[in-house]
Amino acid sequence: TLANARSAMMRLFFDPKRYNLGRVGRYKLATKLGFPVNDEMLETVTLTKEDVIGALKYLVRLKAGDEDTSIDDIDHLGNRRLRTIDELASDELRKGFLKLRRTVQERLTMRDPEELKKITELVNSKAVSSSIDFFFGRSELSQVVDQTNPLSQLTHERRLSALGPGGLNRKRAGFEVRDVHISHYGRICPVETPEGNNIGLISSLSLYASVDEYGFLVTPYRCVSRSRASDEVRWLRADEENEAVLAPPDVLEADRSGRASRKLPEGNVLARAQGDVSEVRSEDVRFMDVSPKQTMGVSAALIPFLEHDDANRALMGSNMQRQAVPLIRTEPPIVATGLEKVAANSGMVVKAQKGGVVTYLDAERIVIDHSDEYVLRKFAKLN
Repeated sequence: TLANARSAMMRLFFDPKRYNLGRVGRYKLATKLGFPVNDEMLETVTLTKEDVIGALKYLVRLKAGDEDTSIDDIDHLGNRRLRTIDELASDELRKGFLKLRRTVQERLTMRDPEELKKITELVNSKAVSSSIDFFFGRSELSQVVDQTNPLSQLTHERRLSALGPGGLNRKRAGFEVRDVHISHYGRICPVETPEGNNIGLISSLSLYASVDEYGFLVTPYRCVSRSRASDEVRWLRADEENEAVLAPPDVLEADRSGRASRKLPEGNVLARAQGDVSEVRSEDVRFMDVSPKQTMGVSAALIPFLEHDDANRALMGSNMQRQAVPLIRTEPPIVATGLEKVAANSGMVVKAQKGGVVTYLDAERIVIDHSDEYVLRKFAKLN
């Protein structure tokens, strides 16, 4: 009957107890269907009648060959988001609490509530604590931090994985998902990835990449207006980049001193638009890269003259730098890239707060001017 059909539809698609779209699902649905994004709309956790009608209209337009509609590319970073450790940990914790709830309900049905004297007879926290222990100790994504050198720790903490819960299987992952995509530009390093079964599935964040509130990777661009680059910086997602015209950082004209000015040359310049590289008028450029290093990850950017290297050798070099052990007598490199200071970001490098004379030194601490004391990390316990 019509009443049963209505009830089934309400239960399947409009019941918040059955599923939750979340802010990310709601945001992606609204942007795809062309609805305005606001706080009130983001709080709606289920589908609405407008969503269903909008989706049907979109499918009809897609079938008719409307130019404004397109089939989504599953490998595009506009359709892939990063699940950070807080989200993964909260999912595991939720499973622990659901297990705890079932245990409490079972004990309540088996025993008379009036006989219960202590809450510990009902609640056993082991279900929650074991889920936390499992996540940090035995989970597929849990690893002991690599501390061979400062770079190995830094790159390990910036690693991205397509494997794990809700991810891909390395045995069934095809070539397309492992390949470098145009949307990786400035977000995922195209060079640094393991050799073997994990190639393309384990990757590394680019130098300037960050994560927005919805979990999508963003990268910074300088705003360009009337062929002049400004100091204003905007962070763009991969799907926003599709609508923009972006120029590389080396298109700026040189001034009298030979340094790059703010002006773009007159006429046509090489730029990226609609996911392709082509020549466009300089007046049409709206953004430009903040740095030539923007596409690379930390490890690859530390290779001198990287642009002259074969891609396969650069991949091996970026992986081998993480295996380097310190020299007995330390000395600065003859050729450097200027990025060597990133070693300090790993937390393994001890830096003095102010200048002075070293008055005491041993394997455990360094004292400067009898007052500034720095305790060295030695045989520190890992996870």
